[in-house]
Amino acid sequence: MGMIDVEGTGTPDDPWILTTPPGTSEFEAYRDPDADPPALVVRVGATELRYHLRCIDDVHAMLIERGDWMPLGNADEQKPAAPDTVEAWGRAPDNPVGGWYGLKKGLRGRFGNYVPPVLKALGLAEVEHNARNNRMRAL
Repeated sequence: MGMIDVEGTGTPDDPWILTTPPGTSEFEAYRDPDADPPALVVRVGATELRYHLRCIDDVHAMLIERGDWMPLGNADEQKPAAPDTVEAWGRAPDNPVGGWYGLKKGLRGRFGNYVPPVLKALGLAEVEHNARNNRMRAL
């Protein structure tokens, strides 16, 4: 599956320019395979969030296994994630990394807001773009 029409190549020098699922905010994202651990880096203004790079493959595999739409959810680290959402899965002790995919304490949340557009850009998932309650599924 190929990339959809998106600006950038997903490198530090040429990040993807993406929008959140509701389409209300723009952000940059890129792969940093040389980080320790390898990271998916998301920049929102001056804020930088980092997630385990393997989250791309892990979310895709989970969605394939699920075989249906999954609500995204979206919550800061300090707030609970709604059950059975991508956000909750990104924090769950039974996911492939055994907990948070977010790497920076205090900025580990918002997984359901920033990771789905990356999967969409890579042609791995379909993501809804409603004002609220968006979902995604594997392609």
